[in-house]
Amino acid sequence: MKIARIALGLAGLALGLLAYQVQIDNLAGTTPARAIASVAAGWAFLGAGLAAWTRRTRNPLGPLMIATGFALLFRQFRYSHDPLAFTSFLLLGELGYALVAHIALAYPSGRVTDRLERAFLAVAYTTAVVFPLAILLFYDATRPLRYFDPTPRESLLLVSGDADVVAGLQKAYAVLAYGVLAGALIALIARKWLRATPRARRVLAPLLVVVVAAALRAVFDSALSFATPPPAVIYDNLFWWQIAALIALPIVLLVGLLRARLAHASVADLVLRLGRTPPDGIRDELAHALGDQSLEVLFWRPERNEFVDDSGRTAVVPPDGPERAVTQLSHDGEPIAALVHDPALREDPELIEAAGAAASLALENARLHDEVQTQLRKVTESRARLVATADAERRRVERDLHDGAQQRLVALALELRTAERRLGEDGGTEAAGILAAAADELQVAVNELRELARGIHPPILTEGGLAAALESLGTRAPLPVTIDAQPERLPPAVEATAYFVACEALANVVKHAHATKATIDAHRENGTLVIAVADDGRGGAQADGGSGLRGLADRVEAHGGRLRVESPPGGGTRVVGEIPCAS
Repeated sequence: MKIARIALGLAGLALGLLAYQVQIDNLAGTTPARAIASVAAGWAFLGAGLAAWTRRTRNPLGPLMIATGFALLFRQFRYSHDPLAFTSFLLLGELGYALVAHIALAYPSGRVTDRLERAFLAVAYTTAVVFPLAILLFYDATRPLRYFDPTPRESLLLVSGDADVVAGLQKAYAVLAYGVLAGALIALIARKWLRATPRARRVLAPLLVVVVAAALRAVFDSALSFATPPPAVIYDNLFWWQIAALIALPIVLLVGLLRARLAHASVADLVLRLGRTPPDGIRDELAHALGDQSLEVLFWRPERNEFVDDSGRTAVVPPDGPERAVTQLSHDGEPIAALVHDPALREDPELIEAAGAAASLALENARLHDEVQTQLRKVTESRARLVATADAERRRVERDLHDGAQQRLVALALELRTAERRLGEDGGTEAAGILAAAADELQVAVNELRELARGIHPPILTEGGLAAALESLGTRAPLPVTIDAQPERLPPAVEATAYFVACEALANVVKHAHATKATIDAHRENGTLVIAVADDGRGGAQADGGSGLRGLADRVEAHGGRLRVESPPGGGTRVVGEIPCAS
């Protein structure tokens, strides 16, 4: 494809040079400036067409402009004195102007879909071929054609020479092509602009100005064909008017295409911008990138099985039609959103496709982020519920042990002591000894059960708070424990978590640290309770070294805190729990 474009460019360059030479050699009265201007008009269409074809390969506008450029260059060969060149290019020379009208109506999509516009083009193409053909059939070589030099030329299609018929055909062609059809083109372009959406009007406005200027030149030329020969300066000004309009038209089209190219570049930047844009800002970013402030973004909510607007209200996606266009966004077959936009964007499917892909990526990422956050929130809430349930179960077991088994064992111990005394009074010394031993064992069981219940959830934690519970814990430890805890009361869940951190950490000190002393420090810093248990043992402990510390870490993290273990080998161990007091 690239080679084809290069070949067309070189061919157009060579053809323009030949067209210039044909005018200089065969058209009396022409000047190099006029010859160059005529060629420049063809080159302008050719260059703009090649650029359009390069940037928008699927848009027919590029090939149409290339064809127009070649047609305008070939048109200059009708001035040749060679019969074949004169006949061929007089017959086909007016197709260049029909192609100019075609381009004006096809911009920016490259296609003409309106029935009235298609009918106009059918008449324009027919007129551009039929009238030159009729002129060639009756061309009288003794009378020159309008705008031609007086040198006779030979028509290879001549049937019967009649100068009056040819003059009449030229005037009729001037009226129909340069008068009626040019005026109709102005009306059609104005109609197209008035019926366009705001975005399309911005695109069509420069084209409207240039086409109206070119068509008005043709209307004036039509009117002058019935007047007495005006001064040469008028014809000269009409020529330059025509050339200026023909050169400006492809430039305007190329600028429009470059704007579309910039819009594509803006969409490329859109991917980066959407990466840091919350879902409620996606609509504004898309509207800016697409140049469509009427854009609406409707979000799909699978849990509700419906679309909603940016306020969360139920929204109905309108049908895709001439008033509003709809682009559905999906991922893996699942709908994500719907873009309701200006129908003019259909004329640039690559742009809306790229913007839709960027929006799909951003919305899918936002959806996944929301799902992760929701799952994280659910896991956190679940862990908190599990901890709360475990604490409640601990308290229930403690109450059951205290109020049930422990009380019954205490009552049984009292009865055994009573039996012991009575047997002692009756002289049953041996039986009394047995009962005394049983009572002692029973008391040991009661003490152990009391310690177990206290370890599950010590009543002093509920009654006296964390500081009192830690003091009690330290006094029961088999090694010296220094307690530094603030006496203020904290939320029950925070106190319970901190207490069990201290219990587990102190138990590890006794079992594994080979320490001679330990310290427990609990104080609040910036709304966070920091509890630290340190020893002077051998160190080397790891947070994931056993289920005890791992369970403590889970418990602390369930309340939004964290647990860390500082235990260099030979340097003792320090277990630190940080628990938000708002838990």
